[in-house]
Amino acid sequence: MGMHHNAPESRKRSPWGVLALVMLTGIAMMRNGVDVPLGPPQPAAAAAPAGVPDPAAAATTTTTTDVPIVKPLPYAPMSRVRIPALRVDAPVVDVGLDPDGWIAAPPPRDPNLAGWYQNGVAPGQRGTAVVVGHVDNRSGPAVFYGLGSLEKGEHVEVERFDGRTAVFEIYGVEVFSKNEFPAARVYGDSGHAELRVITCGGGYSKRGGYDGNVVVFARLVRTR
Repeated sequence: MGMHHNAPESRKRSPWGVLALVMLTGIAMMRNGVDVPLGPPQPAAAAAPAGVPDPAAAATTTTTTDVPIVKPLPYAPMSRVRIPALRVDAPVVDVGLDPDGWIAAPPPRDPNLAGWYQNGVAPGQRGTAVVVGHVDNRSGPAVFYGLGSLEKGEHVEVERFDGRTAVFEIYGVEVFSKNEFPAARVYGDSGHAELRVITCGGGYSKRGGYDGNVVVFARLVRTR
């Protein structure tokens, strides 16, 4: 979970598809969060992506949504994530895979901290970049507590270490069971520069924690 950004050139050029093939589960988030009676907001049915196709088929089309397509950026690690609709403004640390093969979450003690999966695509590159964060910790709500309330058309802004900012527009928000997590759909390469923002969601129990993941689907619409 360090901040080492001197990635070898081979990784900078690597496609995301390797992880999509081997990863069959969701995100390893906090499983013993704070006991909040109503829980975090969950996505509405209307927030689901409209007709998301198989990633291989999507790569041959111009777009599957009304989100405009812009030229992807070169590789650069991310440093910060902002979600204006939720007033999220959080630093980012690098994360990898945990021993069970799940994408590891950032340290839970800091509620305002997100993690970027550093072995995949950088936000703004062609492919699907992944940002994760806790929905809560033992003290209360954490960085992505409100993720399930996001709506289509809202934005996620990613600051990168090259000084560029990649702006992604949300075109879907869904919650998936961890036991039936659709890895190919979530992580697959659509042929465009996309972002997935993921946290825990679904039902919750003290014994098992959250039984699902909330996933935000977003596509690059602007750079600055």
